[in-house]
This record gives sequence, C-alpha cells and structure tokens, in this order.
Amino acid sequence: MNELLAEFLRSLTATNDWAAIMPEIMLALLALGLLGAEMVLPRAQQGWIARLAIWGQVLVLAVAMVSPSCCTLEEQTYFSGMIHQTDVTQIMRGFFLISSILVCYLGKVYLAKQTLPRTEFFHLVIIIAAAMMLLVQSANFVMLFVALEAVTVAFYVLVAYCRTSTFSLEAGLKYLILGALSSSILLFGIVLLYGVAGNPEMSLSSGDSLNFNELQTFIQMHSDNMIVRIGAILVVAGMCFKIGAVPFQIWVPDVYQGAPTPVTAYLAIASKAAGFVVLLQLLTGPFIGLSELMIPALSLIAAATILFGNFAAVAQRSVKRLMGLSGVAHAGYLLVGVVAAITIPWAQYAVIFYLVTYLLASFAVFGVMAHLAGPDDANQELEHYQNLARNHPFLGGVLAFGLGSLAGIPPLGGFIGKLFIFIAAFQAGLYGLLGISVLGVVISIYYYFGWVREVYFANPAEGVTAGAQPLRGCDRLVLGALVVATVVIGIYPAVLPIIP
Repeated sequence: MNELLAEFLRSLTATNDWAAIMPEIMLALLALGLLGAEMVLPRAQQGWIARLAIWGQVLVLAVAMVSPSCCTLEEQTYFSGMIHQTDVTQIMRGFFLISSILVCYLGKVYLAKQTLPRTEFFHLVIIIAAAMMLLVQSANFVMLFVALEAVTVAFYVLVAYCRTSTFSLEAGLKYLILGALSSSILLFGIVLLYGVAGNPEMSLSSGDSLNFNELQTFIQMHSDNMIVRIGAILVVAGMCFKIGAVPFQIWVPDVYQGAPTPVTAYLAIASKAAGFVVLLQLLTGPFIGLSELMIPALSLIAAATILFGNFAAVAQRSVKRLMGLSGVAHAGYLLVGVVAAITIPWAQYAVIFYLVTYLLASFAVFGVMAHLAGPDDANQELEHYQNLARNHPFLGGVLAFGLGSLAGIPPLGGFIGKLFIFIAAFQAGLYGLLGISVLGVVISIYYYFGWVREVYFANPAEGVTAGAQPLRGCDRLVLGALVVATVVIGIYPAVLPIIP
C-alpha cells in the first residue's frame, strides 16, 4: 500500500517545475517582503515601500524576460496538467507585470493625497498580478477557480480601500455582492460539467474531468447533451461578468466611480484582459465543440455590449463613469475578436494586440486623472478638465493622445488594434458585428472628443481646470513613455511582434 502511495505521489509530482512559475513565486515573496519592510523601517522611511514595490516588480520583469523557462514560446504543461504555457500566456505574464508596475506608480500618486495605509495597497496589487498570471496559465478548472477567486477577493478590498469615502464603500459592497453572484454562476457551471463528464456511463477515460484537454474530448463527443450546454453557458456567463459584458455590466459605472483611481485602472485594464484571455482559452479549447452554440450567443452579447456602452457614455459628465461605460464598449470590440478566434486562429493575437494598445492609452488617461484628482477622487467631472491644456500643457497633451487612441484615431495604436479586430471579423464572416463595431467607433468619437474639447477649447470664462501638483521628472517620463509607445505602435505595429 505504501509503495502504491509513493508511486502515485511520484507520478503526481513528476511534472512539477518551480522554475516555470518563478516570476509568480518572486512576486509572492516581494508581497511578503513589503509587509516585513513596514515592520522594520521607521515611520519616516515608509515612503520607500512604494519604491520597493515598483523596482521589485521591475526586477521580476527583467528576470522573466531573460529566464529560459519563461521566454520559451513552445507549449509546455506542468504540475500534472494544472499549468499550461503557450506564447499567449507568456505575453500576458509580461502584460500583467507592466500593469501592476503602473498601478503601483498611480497608487503612489493617489496615496500621497490620502491618510490611508500604504503597504497593504501595494501588497494586494502584487498579489493580484501573481494570481492573474497563474489564471491565464490554468489548464484545469480547479486551478482556474482558485486563481480567479484570489484575484476577486483582493479586488473586494481594493475597491473599498478608501474607507473614508462613502462612494468607495458603496462600490466595494456592490462589487462584493455581484462578484459573489458571478462566482456562484461560474462554479455551478463547473460543477455541472464535472458531474456529467465524470459519469462512468459517459466518460471517455478515467482521467481528470476538470482538465481542459479531457473536457474538450468529452464535449466534442457529447456536444448535444443539455447538461453540457447549460454548464458551458454558465461558465461563459460567469466570465462575462468579469469583462463587463451585457447583461452583466450593471456594476461597472458605480464601481469604477467609487473605487480609487489606480484600482479603477487595474479593473479596467488588467482584470478585463485576464477575463478575455481565459474566455479565449475556453472557447478555443474545451468549448470548441460547442462553437455552433457559442458563436451566435456571443455575437449577440458583443453587439449589445458595443451599443450599450457607447450610447450610455454619450450623456456622461463624470469622467470615471465615462471611462467605465466606454470600457464596456471596448469589451464589445474585444468580444468580436474572441468570436472570430473560434474560426480564425490568428484572431487571438489580434485580441492580445488590442489589449496592449488599450493598456497604453488607458494608463495615459488614468495617469492624468490621478494627478488632477483631489483627496476625494470619486467626483471627477468634465468641467474639472476645462482649459487643462492652457494650465498644464503636458497633461493636456497626454490626455488627448490617450483619448485619441481609445477612439481609434490614426496614426495611434488604438486605430491599429481596432483594424486588426475588424479584419479578423471580416475574415470570419461576421459582417453584422463588423457594421455594429464601426457604428460604435463613430459614436465613441463624440464623447471622447467632447472631453478633448473641454481640455483645449473651453471658454476661459467657463472655469478653469482643477489644480494639479507640479510634475516631477519621473512623472513626465512615465506618462511620456506611454504616449510615445502609443504613437510608435500606431506608425510601426511590427515593433510589437504579436500578430504572426
């Protein structure tokens, strides 16, 4: 009996390679190190915590870029099928690290205006980054759900982090309730799939029915089974909540407005990206046998998401709610790419390219918002940006470039990102979705350039922009780098070797 147990454990750990997840391990150690540093450093030196968080992650990013186990673009499976690494997952690991570094930078700007704990903020941001990196590498529903809940629970805390703000506390409560509901839907779908795939009368093998490869084979053989279809639909519905797609978008405007600006940026960019990559992996992996069901259902969701997000954003005067609703519209464009990827393999790279351009433009916009916001950053209106270009030309320029890229104006990166998505939709025969997407872009120009109008063309008698602290050299460097990267990618997309 002992020999059988030993043999089982040996086979279970035969594929364990801790070097394959070294960046995630380093991030976990860094997060713990921040808590230890807070206990050791005197209160007057607590400002070093933010620097340690930022430069520690820069070091992790450098290690990930040179490590052979992290740089390989070959498909590899580790930890008994729990972790599956591909070229897409390797790109996204860098994506989440860069997002976390920029959120920590915005957090440093935000917390300088607050009397809130600092170390715990950076600790949670880093933990979320590590969890999202593991999430997109998941090849088993157990791993997927555990990593997803690690991300979600940490976000519950961060959304309500400004405990002195009723907006932040309200946003945290709404996100908690609706997030728990979406997790329940997702878990119920997983349970249904596990139950039906584990049925001895239907199962193809004695393997793990929660493993994506095993489940893909099973679903292809039983794609007409009602329980299989319901389980898959519930799983996709749970992921649609995470990306803010209709009809699961109701939480987005309130949570984006109430959450601290760095957390809003993290939700809008990194959390959304993680949801889309997982959705891509599910639809092109275990659920590929249900493409006849998924393509029309997700096409309808994508069309509704584009139209709702754009039309709802037109009347907004709160810039954080405007970014939230425009983010819903961007989720619709990305869903078009996801639907196209079911039949056009290269479309998944178009989605990744779009996410990179969205990261650069959105962090540029949120960076300006973080610098202009006062201690209570929930109430940021378009009126607060009147004559920004006159009073702070650099911030006005950064905001204009960021908004222009989000609107898809050439020659900025956002235009190329949308172009790749539209080409993929055309090749996939999604002509109706393509027409709705173009309509959505036209509508978005109205509200994005309405914001630019306040920045550049407001009547001086109408008011002046909210005051901003003088920018330091590192502030100009970070925001300027985002703008330069947006322009370079727009003019020369090959600098980002994602599209094969």
